[in-house]
Amino acid sequence: MVSRLLVTAEGSAWSRTGHNDGQAMFEFGKDLRRLFEQARASDDLGWLELIGVDLLAIEARQRTTDAGRVSCARPFDAWMQAAAVWREHGRRLGEAGSLDRAEGAAVDAAREARTDTARVLSAIETARCRMLRFDLFGGPEQLDAAVAVLSAAPDPGRGRVRVTMLEITARLRARQAWLGDDDADRVRVLERMDQALRAGRRQPPGDWEGLRLERAALALDLGLRQGDAARLDKAGAGLQAILEDAGEDQRPLTRARALSLCASGMVALGGAARDDVALERATAMFDAATEQFTPDHSPMDWVAIQLAQARSACPPPLDNLVLAEALTEDRGLVLGAVARECRSQREITMAEVVGDRRALEGLRQRLIRRVQGRRDESGDLDWVADQISLARLAQVQAGFENGRMSAAGLALGVAAEVARERGSHVLAELAEGVR
Repeated sequence: MVSRLLVTAEGSAWSRTGHNDGQAMFEFGKDLRRLFEQARASDDLGWLELIGVDLLAIEARQRTTDAGRVSCARPFDAWMQAAAVWREHGRRLGEAGSLDRAEGAAVDAAREARTDTARVLSAIETARCRMLRFDLFGGPEQLDAAVAVLSAAPDPGRGRVRVTMLEITARLRARQAWLGDDDADRVRVLERMDQALRAGRRQPPGDWEGLRLERAALALDLGLRQGDAARLDKAGAGLQAILEDAGEDQRPLTRARALSLCASGMVALGGAARDDVALERATAMFDAATEQFTPDHSPMDWVAIQLAQARSACPPPLDNLVLAEALTEDRGLVLGAVARECRSQREITMAEVVGDRRALEGLRQRLIRRVQGRRDESGDLDWVADQISLARLAQVQAGFENGRMSAAGLALGVAAEVARERGSHVLAELAEGVR
């Protein structure tokens, strides 16, 4: 089962990228400026991966201004592009305000729509914004809202718009499947994703990287839990194809996400098989993913890689987890809650290893102050993260007496329920795994 992911790890997928001594991909020389001017006129916005969030915000504002001009020749297209750029800015920065602007631009695009095709496309953009809001902040109601928007759209007919509808619908269903615990449903979603990918083979570039990555992630999860070697092989092949298509000087963020996902799968397989070589290569792949870009270039992507590696045999330095928490703190982000839990878990482990009871008690007091300082615990993922950490501390310091649920254990059950309700299966599984 490890074989295909090991093959994926070889060559460019495993190699270090070595961008430390050259940030030319983020600099604007004359040739790069000319390239970006050409790219701005195309429908493929993959080139946005090459610029940081500050320049991305400038680009989004410029497109919004252009779309709002009376002299704008194609206002629908202009508003659609503005929405897409604001959405990418929101994704990279974890910024709710950028998503608000993206949805506003999609509404303006719908207002300028003159055909059913245009109306469908504006509905799809609104659904993308809702889906991303779920990814960043949780809330299954966002997925329901996205489905409702698509259901109210006109018939997409045939051609590229129909294929795009298949893509976004499959991705929405995948998220709903993650929230459940039905493997048969997840298999059906995989089939739906494959259908969308087959339909899109001859279509111009679209939002396919997201679909391909999510398809690989779902197949990897199913393959690991079911011990399905064929499914794991297919997931590895999909990741390898993404890495081949996403050059480090063209789509560094897509490449980094694929490397991180492959490394996560290799950690799970290597740990189960007690394969030290696989674990070493997984660490190298995590390092390669991190080296694709800097934290300020795409904060949320960088944080996601750190948190994925935190579950491996060679986790990142504590300083990286401290920075991950700082980049996501007090913003209601799902990644922020996971970062909070990861940092506390590392500190608990470090104190436990050396038997530092004073440090453990200090951690407990800090967590209690954070929990008590919250005015509204309902639906708060940060509260969930702190309850998970408090329960782990209870285990380390005293354990559950005679198997009886302590106050920490009872709070942990509530925390798991809140995480499920908010749509964070990661935090829910962490909470359930403590007991």
